[in-house]
Amino acid sequence: MNEATRPLAFGGSGPIGGLGPGLIWGLDFGEGQTRPVTDCEAPAAGQFRWLHLNLADHGTQRWIGDHAGLPSTVRDLLLAAETHQRALVDEGIVACVIHDFERDFDVADTARVGALRVALTPSLMLTCRLHPLRSADIAKGRLMRGAASITPPQALELLVGAIGDNIADISRSLSTDVQRAEDAFLDGHHPPTARNLIGIRRRLAQIHRLLSGMRGVFQRLEQDEELPDSLLPTVEKIAQRLQSLDGDIMGVQAQLRLLREELDIQESQRTNQNLYMLSIVTALMLPATLVTGIFGMNTGGLPFADGPYGTVHATMLATGAAASTYMLLRWLGFMKR
Repeated sequence: MNEATRPLAFGGSGPIGGLGPGLIWGLDFGEGQTRPVTDCEAPAAGQFRWLHLNLADHGTQRWIGDHAGLPSTVRDLLLAAETHQRALVDEGIVACVIHDFERDFDVADTARVGALRVALTPSLMLTCRLHPLRSADIAKGRLMRGAASITPPQALELLVGAIGDNIADISRSLSTDVQRAEDAFLDGHHPPTARNLIGIRRRLAQIHRLLSGMRGVFQRLEQDEELPDSLLPTVEKIAQRLQSLDGDIMGVQAQLRLLREELDIQESQRTNQNLYMLSIVTALMLPATLVTGIFGMNTGGLPFADGPYGTVHATMLATGAAASTYMLLRWLGFMKR
């Protein structure tokens, strides 16, 4: 059951007037096994606990706001309305807001970007979201497949790795779409138009902005002097991974840009060719039009006006003028294209 369809399990009675947080899922790690959490107020059954909470639930907001184990700055970050990506370290606790793609009940990936709020302590990891996110499903699936024990650095790496793997899958899919469009262009069979590539370009730009912001978050954490030493190698590794993913996205963007330039060049050549042919036809018809214009004047003394073959002679004169123009253009080199 994924995050979008899993019913919420609420904590039991606790210090918050009996109203517990909106728990989507929770896991305790320790003693060689993983145990599900159904009550956030229950004592941890291990050395490390991971709680994934629903911020749309008022109980979650009250529970976080009254959590004595979190500094006020961390609580404010988890409950703030702003969704831009950022991070802070306070009293050895790392908190950050990172972006991920939302999911629907029947669609694993959407183009909507949601905010994932994270707080990491030596014994607890809180992840909070307002709308279902794809990374939560990936992370939970990996945890349930055999993670008997996990440390805070491993939990952070697993979470961001899930986001990165999802983006890598999207990147490969977009790269395949660009390659197919490029093959169609080179083969000449149903070549794409610039309009067909707008959707790919928009998605690549969206992912690039997401990765750039997330990479900035972990680079700032890497430079924060208050960051716990145990997290520094993990933060450096995550920043490098995000930079690599962003490089892949920029590579696909460059490939798409070249394809669009080729399409623009082809369209420009087609337009120039059409204008050239139109200019040639106009030049050929101009003398004939002049001749017919002269013979169409209502004035006296027009040649061939009194003879029985005047129309034939005028037609021959117009045809000869067009033929002479054609020979002149050919001699000047305009007909060699």
